[in-house]
Amino acid sequence: MMKIGNIEFGERPLFLAPMEDVTDIGFRMLCKRFGAAMVYTEFVSAEALIRDVNSTVRKLTISDEERPVGIQIYGRDVDAMVEAAKIVEQAGPDLIDLNFGCPVKKVAGKGAGAGMLQNIPKLLEITEKVVRAVRLPVTVKTRLGWNHEQLIIPILAEQLQDCGIQALTIHGRTRSQMYTGQADWTLIGEVKRNPRIHIPIIGNGDITSLDEADAAFDRYGVDAVMVGRATFGCPWFFSREPLTLDEKIDILEQQLNINIERIGLTRKPGDTDFSVEKRAILHTRRHLAATPVFKCIPNFRQTRIAMLRAETKEELLAILEDCRSMLKQ
Repeated sequence: MMKIGNIEFGERPLFLAPMEDVTDIGFRMLCKRFGAAMVYTEFVSAEALIRDVNSTVRKLTISDEERPVGIQIYGRDVDAMVEAAKIVEQAGPDLIDLNFGCPVKKVAGKGAGAGMLQNIPKLLEITEKVVRAVRLPVTVKTRLGWNHEQLIIPILAEQLQDCGIQALTIHGRTRSQMYTGQADWTLIGEVKRNPRIHIPIIGNGDITSLDEADAAFDRYGVDAVMVGRATFGCPWFFSREPLTLDEKIDILEQQLNINIERIGLTRKPGDTDFSVEKRAILHTRRHLAATPVFKCIPNFRQTRIAMLRAETKEELLAILEDCRSMLKQ
């Protein structure tokens, strides 16, 4: 039985990775419905959270229907990360995750995310002080190292455990790899086999099917597998029950409706029904454009462009129904 703190996940749990512009509340709720044992919000900038930036604060909105749910924060300043963790704790997630793995330039290039792998003393200071500042379980997500000359994860895992984290997720790439090449799980397995490691180790990288997740459990002995890009437009990824194309389109329509309803709950003074709906559509149409459901439609490119331009619920639903009809031809 895998546990993080007092949270029990059962055997071989699958986690939904925190992803910017992807893991909005509607998507998370559907992934949970289809079998994700743990979901995470989009990652949250500590600096923006402290400044009370609306778009960032909205990311803290969670639902009891998606529990257990984690909120992930990133930043490079110790005090800001501690303050952000305290704010996040008030939002009531089940755990707080520290992002030391995001490789994109606007994050890592500024010393946050995977950029922290170039400043291990500060990374450890942030971790230790956040653990002391909150009562919730604190976990970390990181990479193998900054580059292949600095594959520091075996040592770093022990150091992070000493800081008091209660689980560690390892993406099987370095920062310099970004998302290219193949994820290397051998070091993930090495960390898991280290007799000094007693916290759960969660493996991440290049899992594109449930069969591949099963193989990762068998081969590397990890406590959980985290799935990222393979879930784009596929909240049913975690289900072992086959679904028809009709059922999948129904689910995508549900996602749109959930987002409109849930994003409406974060309405601020001055927000209109149109602005709430438009925000929900912005979230949902990214998934619609990425889903493999429509790839067999001839000349889908034009339909995809129409999806990305749709600004109302009616317009988007009409496009989905057209797709449904084309798939039946």
